[in-house]
Amino acid sequence: SETSSVSSTSGYYRYHVFLSFRGQDTRKTFTDHLYTALVNAGFRTFRDYDEVERGEGIKPELQKAIKHSRTSVIVFSKDYASSRWCLDELVMILERKSRTSDDHVVLPVFYDVDPSHVRKQTGSLAKAFARHQKSQPLQKVKAWREALAEVADLAGMVLQNQANGYESKFIKKIVKVIGDKLSRTPLSVAPNLVGMHSRVERINFWLQRRSTDVGILVIYGMSGIGKTTIAKTVYNSNFRIFKGSSFLENIKEVSQQPNGLVQIQTQLLSDILNGTKMKISNVSEGLVKIANAISSRRILLVLDDVDHMDQLDAVLQMKDQFYPGSKIIITTRRARLLKAHQVTEVYAVETLTQEESLELFSWHTFGQDHPIEDYIEYSEKLVDHCGGLPLALKVLGSSLLGESICLWKSALEKLEAIPNGDIINKLRVSYDSLQDDHDRELFLHIACFFVGMDKDNIVKILDGCDFYTIVGIQNLIDRCLVTIIDGRDKVQMHDLIRGMGREIVRLESKEPWKRSRVWHHKDSFKILTEKNGTETIEGLVLDMHMCPTNSPINSNEKVLETNAFSRMHELKLLHLSYVKLDGCYAEFCTGLRWLCWLEFPLDSIPTDFPVGNLIVLEMQYSGLRQIYEGTKCLWSLKILDLSHSHSLTETMDFSYCPNLEKLVLVDCTSLIYVHGSIGNLERLIYLNMKDCKKIRLLPKNICMLNSLETFIISGCSNLKELSIEMLRNMDSLKVLETDGIPISELWLERSSSILGSLPCSLVELSLWGCNLSDDAFPMDFSHLSSLQRLNLGNNPFGSLPNCIKGLTRLHKLSFSECTSLKSLLRLPKLSYLDITDCISLEKITYQYPLLAWEGGTTLSCNYNLVEWEYRYKLQPIGSVDVEMINLLGLCNLLESMAPIRMYTSHGNLREDDPIPVQGLYEYGVFSTFFGGNEVPGQFSHKSRGSSISFTVPLLDNHRTRGLIVFVVYVSADYDSPIVHHSYLSQIRVKNKSNGLRGMYCPSYYGIPGEGEDMIWLSHWNLEDDQLDGGNEVVVSVIMESGLLVKELGIQLVQVQEEENHNMMSISTDSSYDDRIWYNKRLGDSDEEDQREEVFSRFVCLPDEEEEQQDDITVATTTGNNNSGGLGGWKVLAACFCCPVGMKM
Repeated sequence: SETSSVSSTSGYYRYHVFLSFRGQDTRKTFTDHLYTALVNAGFRTFRDYDEVERGEGIKPELQKAIKHSRTSVIVFSKDYASSRWCLDELVMILERKSRTSDDHVVLPVFYDVDPSHVRKQTGSLAKAFARHQKSQPLQKVKAWREALAEVADLAGMVLQNQANGYESKFIKKIVKVIGDKLSRTPLSVAPNLVGMHSRVERINFWLQRRSTDVGILVIYGMSGIGKTTIAKTVYNSNFRIFKGSSFLENIKEVSQQPNGLVQIQTQLLSDILNGTKMKISNVSEGLVKIANAISSRRILLVLDDVDHMDQLDAVLQMKDQFYPGSKIIITTRRARLLKAHQVTEVYAVETLTQEESLELFSWHTFGQDHPIEDYIEYSEKLVDHCGGLPLALKVLGSSLLGESICLWKSALEKLEAIPNGDIINKLRVSYDSLQDDHDRELFLHIACFFVGMDKDNIVKILDGCDFYTIVGIQNLIDRCLVTIIDGRDKVQMHDLIRGMGREIVRLESKEPWKRSRVWHHKDSFKILTEKNGTETIEGLVLDMHMCPTNSPINSNEKVLETNAFSRMHELKLLHLSYVKLDGCYAEFCTGLRWLCWLEFPLDSIPTDFPVGNLIVLEMQYSGLRQIYEGTKCLWSLKILDLSHSHSLTETMDFSYCPNLEKLVLVDCTSLIYVHGSIGNLERLIYLNMKDCKKIRLLPKNICMLNSLETFIISGCSNLKELSIEMLRNMDSLKVLETDGIPISELWLERSSSILGSLPCSLVELSLWGCNLSDDAFPMDFSHLSSLQRLNLGNNPFGSLPNCIKGLTRLHKLSFSECTSLKSLLRLPKLSYLDITDCISLEKITYQYPLLAWEGGTTLSCNYNLVEWEYRYKLQPIGSVDVEMINLLGLCNLLESMAPIRMYTSHGNLREDDPIPVQGLYEYGVFSTFFGGNEVPGQFSHKSRGSSISFTVPLLDNHRTRGLIVFVVYVSADYDSPIVHHSYLSQIRVKNKSNGLRGMYCPSYYGIPGEGEDMIWLSHWNLEDDQLDGGNEVVVSVIMESGLLVKELGIQLVQVQEEENHNMMSISTDSSYDDRIWYNKRLGDSDEEDQREEVFSRFVCLPDEEEEQQDDITVATTTGNNNSGGLGGWKVLAACFCCPVGMKM
C-alpha cells in the first residue's frame, strides 16, 4: 500500500537557508556577501565555516543542517564540480527535496558558470568529471551527473542574465526570491497519509497540464472521506508552480461568521499577493481588488467546504477575469455543485480499501503500518465497522491507543449498539444542513428501514406516507447522505451514515416505545411482548432470528399476539421476519402502508386483516396456498411480491386491486393458475413469473397489458403456449426474458418468424438456453431498433447471427456458454461483450476500427480463441511471416522447437497441455516463447540480471525502427531470492532522454518445466522519435511471481532511408500493430484510460515525475498501420552483429 509522509509546516526548521558552495571559489567573496545579506534580511542561514578539506563523507552536522532547512541555495562556480564533497552535498539536497514532496525549496545560483554546462557537464565541468571518472566509483559519478542535470533544470538565477554581472543587484534579487518562497509555505498535513498517491495523481496531472484555460475541479464526497486532506496534499505539491496561491479553508463555517465574506476576501488577497496586506471595507470593494489581483498572475485557488451554489457562483462569475492557466479546486459535500456548467473536472473521492483502512488504523493505534499480533482480530473488526472512512479510522484508532484487549472488546460491543460520538457529530453536519424537516424525516425513514431497497418501491411506500420522495431522495443524494447504485436503482447508504441516522432516533428517548422508529430487534421484541407500544411509533422491524436466544423465553419459539400492535395508531411501516401472531386481526395496524412479512405462517390472509391502506405487500417465502378467501379490496395496493411461496397454487382476482403496478411471483413452484382478470390491470408495468415451473398456460388476455414494460417468464419450463400475437400487442414492453424455454416448444411457428415479430419497443431481450440454432434467427432485426441489451447465451448456433449486425443501439451482448460458437465476425459497436465458456470460439472481428476498445469483455475457458482483431493473433511459428523469422534469427531453429506449455490471463489455454510453439502479434509487438538457455552472442547489449542500460548509437541518416528483446527465464526454486509481487509478466522500456516509456504485457507466455529454461523473444515496432540516436535507454523485465529472469539481451534494428522515403514495417500484421502516443497518465478522464488490459504503449511524463511513475500503466487505443515488406529501407544492426539467419 501507499503511504505518503508529508512534512507539516508545524515541523521544526532550524534554518531558513542552507548555503552550498565551493569554498575555494567564493567563500570570501560572493558567498560571504550573500550570506550577510540573507542574515540582515532576517533569515537564519547555515554555511560551513570549515576551511579544511573534509574526509570521505559529509559531516553529520551538514546532514542535519540540510534536513532542518526550508531552502537550499546552491552557488555554482567554475570549480564547484571539482569538489566531490560539494557534489555529495548536492545529491543529499536533492534527496531531501524528493523525500518531502517539494516542501524543501532548491534555488540554483549560476555565479560564473553557464546552466547548460551544469546540465550537460561540459566546459569546466567536463575536466572535473574526467578526473572523477578515474578516481571515483562509476555509480557515484553517475549519481553526480544525474544530480547536476536535475538541478540545472530547476528554476534558477544566472548572474549575467539577471543583473548584467552586478553582484550587489544580483544578491538583492536572490534575497527577494528567497523571501517570496519562504512567505508561501506548505499547509499542515498529517503524516502517514495512506493511499494518498493514487488519489491525488489524477488531480496533479490536471494541474500540471500546459493549458491556458482557467480550469475548475470539484472534489466531491461525504463528510470524513478525506476531501480536505486530498486538496491540501495536491496544493502542497503544486502551489510553487503558480505565481500566486491561496487555500481558503472551511468556507461554509467562515462565511457564516460576522463579516465572514470580507475575512475570506482579505485572506485571498493576502495569499495571492505574497503577504501584502490590503484593507477591505465591504464585499463589493473586495471583488474589485480581487479581480485586479487574479488578472495579473497565474494562480492556484482552493476553496474548501463550499456548501451553497451562491458561494460557487461568486467564483464562476469571475472566471473570465482569472489569468490564463489559473486553476481553481473546490471541495464539497454537495452533488448539485457538480452540475455547474463551468466545472471542467469532477473527482469523486472513494472510501479506502480494506488493506488501506487497516494500515491507516494501525498508524493511529500502534504507530506502525500493521496491527500487533494479539490485536489483529479486533483491529479487522473495527476496520470493518469504519467502512473505509478515514475520519472514523483515525478517531477510533486514536481512542484505543495503548489500551488492553479487554477494553477493545468492550469498545467493539458498545459500537454495535451506540456509535462513536465524535464520528457522529462530524457526519451529522450534512444531516443538519438539510433544508427542512421533510428531508430530515425522509432520511431517518431510509436509515432505519429502507437501505438497499429499490428506489421505485421506496418512492411508492413513502409517497403514500405523505412524503415528496423523489425530490427528497435527490436532496439526500446532493448531501452525500444516500447514493443510488448505477444500473440497479438501489438506495444505498454508508454504514456510518446509517448509524448516525439511527443514533438520532435513539436519542429521541431512553425508552424505545417512545421513539418514532424501532429498528433494533431486541427493542421491538420487548415492546411486543410487554405490549407497551405507543402512537409515537411510525415504523418497526422485528426479525425473530436476530433476537437473543438466552432470554427467559426462547424468542425463536415465542408466539406474539396481534393486540400488541393495537396502540400503535401511527404505525405505517412494518417489517416482520419469522414472526408468528395469535389473535384477531381486526385492529391490527389499520394504517399500514408497507407490510413486509417474511415467512408469513398462514395459508391465506385472514378476512379481518386490515389491508385497505396497503401500498406495498411483500410476503416472500410465505405459507400461502391462496392469497385470501373470498373478496378483499386492496384499492391502494401498487406492489405485490409473493416470491418463493412454494405452496401458492393460484392468484387472487385482480379486479380487487385495480391499481397494481408490480406483480412478483418468482419461484412459486406450485402455481398453476393465474386469474384471467390480470388482463384488466391497466397500470401493471412489471410482471415477473420466473421459475414458476408448473404453470402451463397464461390467460390469453395478458396481451391487453398495454402498460407492461417488463415481462419475465424465464424458467417456466412447462409453459406450453404463448401466442406471438400476445407479445406483439404489448406496445410498451421494454424487457422480455424467456431463458430456458425452447422457442420451438413455446411457439408453433418457425423460430425465425417468432423472433422477427417481437415488439419493436424492446430494449432488453434475454433468450438464454432457448435452443436457438443458426436458422432460428430472422434475416434482420431492423424492427428492434431500440434494443440495447441482448443475451443469447447457452444456444447451439455456430456464428454471429447476421441480424445482430444491424442493431445500431446494441451495447451489451452475451454469448456465455455457447459451446458451438466458432466465430464472431463483424461485431457491432458494444460497451460489453460476454464470451465466457465459448470453448469453440476461434476468431473475433469488428465492423469498424477501434470498436474493440469501446468497453469491457468477460471471458474464460476460450481455449481455441487464437485471433482477436485489434488485440492479438496467435499462430504456429511455422506460419509466421518469413521476414520476421529472419529478422529474429529463427529460420534454423524452427524444426527443433519442441511443444511448450502456455499460460494466459484470459484463461484461454489449458496450461497442462503442451502446444506447438506459437507466434503472438499484439499491439505492435511480436513475441514467441520456446525452450532455450542463453542469449545469442550477437546481442551486444547483454545482462545476467533483469535490466539493461545503453545508449542508442548515433548514425547519420538512420532511424531506430525496431527493438528486439531476448529474455531467458526459469521457474524459481523454493529457496530462490525471488520477490513475490502481483505484477503481470512485462517488458518495460524507459527513454531517459525524452521521458517516454513503454510497457508490454503479453497475453500469453510460456511456462518452463522443472529445471528447464524458457526463452521469450520479442520484436517491437518503433515510430519516429521513440528511440533516437544518443538517447539513454533502460530496458527491464519483470516476470510473474514464481518465474526468475536469468539473462537479458537487447538488439536495435536501425534503418537507412533511401531517397524515395518509403516506410518500413516488419510485417507485424496491420490488425495488431496498433499504438497511439499519449501525453497523459492513468486516471485522466478520457474513456480510453478505463480499460482493464495492459498494452504496449509509450507515455510522455514530466521529468520531475519520472521515478515515481515507474509503475504507471496507461492503456492505448488502436490505430492501423499498413504492413508490408522492407521497401526502400536497408536493415542494419549498428555496433553489433546481425542475428543468425538474417541476410543483409
